[in-house]
Amino acid sequence: MVDSLPDGGPPRELSWVERRDALEEKVVTQFKEALLMGEDEELELDTSFFDLGLTSLALGAMRKRLEDLLGVAIDATVLFNEPTVGRLVEYLAAAPSGPARSANSRP
Repeated sequence: MVDSLPDGGPPRELSWVERRDALEEKVVTQFKEALLMGEDEELELDTSFFDLGLTSLALGAMRKRLEDLLGVAIDATVLFNEPTVGRLVEYLAAAPSGPARSANSRP
C-alpha cells in the first residue's frame, strides 16, 4: 500500500484505519532502517524508542527523516510525548493536515 501513496503521506480521503495502516508501514520502515533491522524482523510497536536503542540524537534525525518523507512538520516534543512507534503512528494518523502539534496541544 505504501508504494501507491503520494509523497506527503496518506491522503485525508482514506479512512482513519487505512491512513493509520499506511503511516505505520512508512514509519516502521524508517525505524527499522535506523535500527539496522532486516525487513523480516519484527519491530515492537509498544516498546519505547530508548528501549529499542535510539538516543535523543537519533530521535532528532528520525524526526527530520519523517518530516521529509511525510511532508509535515513534527514538533520535537512529539517524539518524547508519544514515545513508541505505535503511539507516534496513531498521533500522526489523527493529526490534522499541516504541521504536527505536540501531544500537550491536542484538542
